[in-house]
Amino acid sequence: MGSGSGQCSGVCAALANGILSCVATRIPLSSEDLRFFTVVAGAPSLASASRALDVSRAAVGQRLAHLEQRLRCRLLDRSTRHLRLTEEGLLLLSRADRVLRDLEELADTLGVRTDVISGHLRVAAPLGFGRRFVSPVIGEFRRLHPDVTVELTLTDRPTVSAHDHYYDLVIHIGELRDSSLVMVRLAPNARIACASPKYLLEHGEPAEPQDLGGHACLALRENEEDVTLWRFTDRHRKIIPMRVSPVMSSNDGDAVRGWALSGLGVIVRSEWDVADDIRGGRLRRVLPRYRLPPADIVALLGKRGGRTARAEAFLTLLRKALLPIPWRSGL
Repeated sequence: MGSGSGQCSGVCAALANGILSCVATRIPLSSEDLRFFTVVAGAPSLASASRALDVSRAAVGQRLAHLEQRLRCRLLDRSTRHLRLTEEGLLLLSRADRVLRDLEELADTLGVRTDVISGHLRVAAPLGFGRRFVSPVIGEFRRLHPDVTVELTLTDRPTVSAHDHYYDLVIHIGELRDSSLVMVRLAPNARIACASPKYLLEHGEPAEPQDLGGHACLALRENEEDVTLWRFTDRHRKIIPMRVSPVMSSNDGDAVRGWALSGLGVIVRSEWDVADDIRGGRLRRVLPRYRLPPADIVALLGKRGGRTARAEAFLTLLRKALLPIPWRSGL
């Protein structure tokens, strides 16, 4: 298996060099040059690109300048606030995406022939859920498939990443507004309104959604959702929208959950994040006669991902890790 993988990698590298030497009028470009440029071109700033690449801003600027020097043209107009692709940059980005996609499809085909899952898997996931559930699966995936390299990006805006060409797979939680993306459901996940016993003892427990107007509400800002509109549904399926005015908000779920545990207010949070606290009595469900819109866990396959062998293998492993549903065990 190891020797087959080495031969496949060698063949792919040779083909990559041959193909990429023909790009940009015989100016030699490596696949890493193209991958680097696609990351920078998709970032709002050099600082953002440096974080995505895990290198310094100066290193990104130097490599970009060196690339422009070799190509003898300017690829990006950059200011302190934003980046803008030039015509040459747009051309290189479109060709780079096509070449990288062709190379990965070729690698997948050769991998299937040698029964080896290989290539580079790029996954984006929400911060908290990614740390708790996705990261361990990626570790296991790498152990099972040592010929695959994996990159995990944890972000508070994973749906934005789904529109990039960069990621093979994006884990998403909550409302999905773009139906053009290929979606694979991974696990059910309810949203729950809750607060700590300490808070409820001091401030009383709301009996109806409208009562929340007199309570301290805490909001998690994620996925560009309208997080101040809490939509409750009663047993007759009547929707009761409640606009709250958060006294505290954050883009980090752990911070918001920590505030609730400290007795600072009422939160609406994913079941996966608060189920253990509710079972342990650290948080108590409020308005139990009402339901909130579910926020199922799904995998989004964007333009780049498709159904590569490595993406399929990772999805299979992730699904297995979420069965039985971890946050509902013991209920």
